[in-house]
Amino acid sequence: MTVRMRHTKSHTANRRSHHAIAGVRLSACNHCGKPHISHAMCERCGTYRGRQIVDIMKKRMRTEERAKRKRKELGMEPNKREEKDAETKPLDPVALSRKK
Repeated sequence: MTVRMRHTKSHTANRRSHHAIAGVRLSACNHCGKPHISHAMCERCGTYRGRQIVDIMKKRMRTEERAKRKRKELGMEPNKREEKDAETKPLDPVALSRKK
């Protein structure tokens, strides 16, 4: 039998030095111009390769309504920032989901 080579931490670390995870690849969205992960839907506007995949406004409105209902059921007062945003700038689903 042959004598095995040493298995030291430094040898292991040298071998694994190439296993580092590369950074996330980002692309600019064709619709809104914001960076998003390559080969994935844009989280901001819901488009992928020039097509509308998810209606983000509809999804956002639904989550806001659920949060309001939950706070109302728990007897909590509404969030001050949400009240301020609702008063100053009404959300227009048609304008936000319109393709440029």
